[in-house]
Amino acid sequence: MENNDNDHRYHHEGGNPPKHDEVEQPCIDHKIIDAYWKANLRLLAVLLSIWALVSFGCSVLFVDTLNQITFFGFPLGFWFAQQGSIICFVLLIFVYSHLMGKMEDRFNVDDDEVA
Repeated sequence: MENNDNDHRYHHEGGNPPKHDEVEQPCIDHKIIDAYWKANLRLLAVLLSIWALVSFGCSVLFVDTLNQITFFGFPLGFWFAQQGSIICFVLLIFVYSHLMGKMEDRFNVDDDEVA
């Protein structure tokens, strides 16, 4: 096979393609990855619990108590059932995004890096 400068499949600094068992592998610390995923799952559990409490708790379980309070002229339990839980969910998406960015920095894990 002729070495073609336009063929980038075999690009290697030495000019020759590496043997199959000599391909450079990134160094992965599995303890850091495990800690990252545990923190990620813990964050998801907290945020989903908040969402469940707001969406199910405020609009179903505590609706009678919350309906005694008015919010923009509507009973608060009704408002949570119609709009509040959706607004809470969207806010939690932004909170998750922000906290995941901080978590990626803390664990030095960045999925936006180009290999």
